[in-house]
Amino acid sequence: MSGPRSGFPMAFTEPQRRALLLIVVALGAWVGLRLWWNDSIVSDPQPVRPSRDMELADRIDPNTASEATLAALPGLGLKRAGAIVAFRRQHALGATTAPAFSRLEDLLKVEGMGYATMMHLAPYLMFPPATTRPVAGPDGP
Repeated sequence: MSGPRSGFPMAFTEPQRRALLLIVVALGAWVGLRLWWNDSIVSDPQPVRPSRDMELADRIDPNTASEATLAALPGLGLKRAGAIVAFRRQHALGATTAPAFSRLEDLLKVEGMGYATMMHLAPYLMFPPATTRPVAGPDGP
């Protein structure tokens, strides 16, 4: 059929329809190429912990943080923050030079600290790197 249907007026002329078709095809090709060359992959489902979450710069060391800083952590409060600082002070009175908290599980030694609270605080805390002692061999350490 080369002409308009009876009763329906044509919205676009033949050259306008060709131009519109050319624009739609060009846009589709551009989107297709962008999707094909896109090398960023988003996993589905998203991971629970981001791949670089341990590198956050705003983590707090419970060995050096003040009571107010610890109390600002979600779910901790002033009472538990005070207990952490008191435990740290008591530990410093001992003969050891090791930090009071060298790993996350050391928080369980604090009165009033439970496993759920410890795990809730894990993303907000950092601990000193573990030092390894040389293993003694047959010729000594």
